[in-house]
Amino acid sequence: MNTVILPSHNLQQTIEPLFLEAEPLPLPLAQSSLPAGFPSPATNYLEAHLDLNEYLIGHYKAATFLFSVKGDSMQEAGILNNDKVIVNRALPPQHGHIVVAVLNQEFTLKILYQKNGRLELHPANKRFQPIIIHKVLELQIWGVVTGVVRRCQYPLTTTAM
Repeated sequence: MNTVILPSHNLQQTIEPLFLEAEPLPLPLAQSSLPAGFPSPATNYLEAHLDLNEYLIGHYKAATFLFSVKGDSMQEAGILNNDKVIVNRALPPQHGHIVVAVLNQEFTLKILYQKNGRLELHPANKRFQPIIIHKVLELQIWGVVTGVVRRCQYPLTTTAM
């Protein structure tokens, strides 16, 4: 665990851990990719099954946790308010990883910046400032984000509707 000094900082995003069960969850997987641009000819062929737990967790079942995200400081990384993030405690955090950090005994979700002796936690939203780590408070990198889960919210609101 790293101990560093951190100026008093209002954390704009908090996350809370959820219990994650790792029972097999195989679902049918379509053989072709799904275009999000122009339509392509449809196929009715399925390719075996995809076990979501194996796909999202792998062999790190004991070290993997699910967190609910609150806030919008990571939206430019595709992590939105109310999303669930999959966090692996066994992976060593590296520069550029999205990490769950503990600052002043509170969880936060940020991008780890670790270069030239500098340690910072960067948001993925231009409205927020990076947290520059100094030697005042305790910082612990709790785990590395390996996936995001999101449910569709209806009704959808788009400019095309």
